[in-house]
Amino acid sequence: MQNIIVVTNMLGDLGTNCYTVVNTATREAVIIDPAANASFLIGMIKNQQYKLVKILLTHGHFDHVGGVKGLKEAYPDVPVVIGKNDEDILRTPAANLSLMFDEPISLKADELVSDGDELELLGTKIKCIEVPGHTKGGMCYYIEENKMIFDGDTLFCGSIGRSDFPTGDGEALLTNIREKIFTLPDDTVVYPGHNSRTTVGREKTDNMFF
Repeated sequence: MQNIIVVTNMLGDLGTNCYTVVNTATREAVIIDPAANASFLIGMIKNQQYKLVKILLTHGHFDHVGGVKGLKEAYPDVPVVIGKNDEDILRTPAANLSLMFDEPISLKADELVSDGDELELLGTKIKCIEVPGHTKGGMCYYIEENKMIFDGDTLFCGSIGRSDFPTGDGEALLTNIREKIFTLPDDTVVYPGHNSRTTVGREKTDNMFF
């Protein structure tokens, strides 16, 4: 098992969890959902002497991607990754909700991933698990070796993501959580896009939506 730590920073007006996942031996890091305040994230990377290798997006909504532009300006060679079915949401301000809440955001990913793809990062494998429902192409990132999943706005501690935004589907969300997240080991730690972390086992037992 790799010695991996997760640094959590709550960023942006909606209190989005931005995760910096670090291999402490190599100092390689990936940032998941850089919600806002790119200058803060850049300062952290430099101060901690991390080597940023990827930016992973769970979905295209504005409150999860607001820091991407600044990070790309500082690290132009670091690829931005998103699920292929959310690519157009990332590019379209009306779909990514930035027109409703903030300045228009239109971004282009460098790499697109599909359900079942595996990324070789941080000395381990990160499996891409597509869980549509909050958006049509919501992507979770699962590190089996370390029993952790980063699931964006799919499953929360005691709740689930909204499905009333463009491309959302409430029935699909519930079905996909049951079939793709609740089938993981109960002690898998869930790192959601908002609020506190939880475990698969706890949500199977206590989540009021199931």
